[in-house]
Amino acid sequence: MTAPAVTARPSPLIISFPHVGTDIPDAIAARMTPEALRLADTDFEQPALYDFAEELGATTVTARWSRLVIDVNRPPDNAPLYPGQWGAGLTPTETFAGEAVYRGEAPDEAEIADRRERYWRPYHAALALAVATAIDRYGHALLWDAHSISGVVPRLFEGTLPEMNMGTASGDSCGEVVSAAAFAVCRGGPFSAVLNGRFKGGYITRTYGDPAGGVHAIQMELAKSTHLGADNRVDARRAAILRPVLKGAIAAALSALPV
Repeated sequence: MTAPAVTARPSPLIISFPHVGTDIPDAIAARMTPEALRLADTDFEQPALYDFAEELGATTVTARWSRLVIDVNRPPDNAPLYPGQWGAGLTPTETFAGEAVYRGEAPDEAEIADRRERYWRPYHAALALAVATAIDRYGHALLWDAHSISGVVPRLFEGTLPEMNMGTASGDSCGEVVSAAAFAVCRGGPFSAVLNGRFKGGYITRTYGDPAGGVHAIQMELAKSTHLGADNRVDARRAAILRPVLKGAIAAALSALPV
């Protein structure tokens, strides 16, 4: 199966996990470097971190395939999200650390098109259905796009990234009242937080966010140090501090949705 895992629940909340997948088709994996196969750029353990999703009634859409196969948070035409800055792209050929993904030739246009149909489109079909269902039932939706990243990635940003990076495409993907409610919780917690800083939201946030149409989309990019241990598994102590802030931010955004 190429479709993502979907758990449907009755609420206007959808949580998207686009970069948690670790599956790679054998024929593709055979062409990859050992460095790439470490999958270091994966958003490890995000669903486990958001273990309160069921309590909030969230529908979850969870990627199966690695972002190295195809990145479902990038435009299908591979247009850059941040023009003038390095980005991994739709079918990455380098990791965030600058390591080669392939031992030989990178995918050609025909292979990219095939991957787009097999792996990219099913994720977006599931996500679009979840959003449309919420709009039909409730008249509005909150799409929370969940991500994580190392706090230091010189290819992407200088210095150390804030711990909680909330993005709303500079306000285009989410109503101000909704984003302000969520960000107030983030800023009031024990973590450094920024709104629309280095990460303003990727393709998912920018595409599905439509405040005028009732869809409020927020990307949350967390520094991995806030919740992961050295083994890339959730660290119970760290997560116990972070989870109430995350849950509170989402709950605040839900409460602020226009009725």
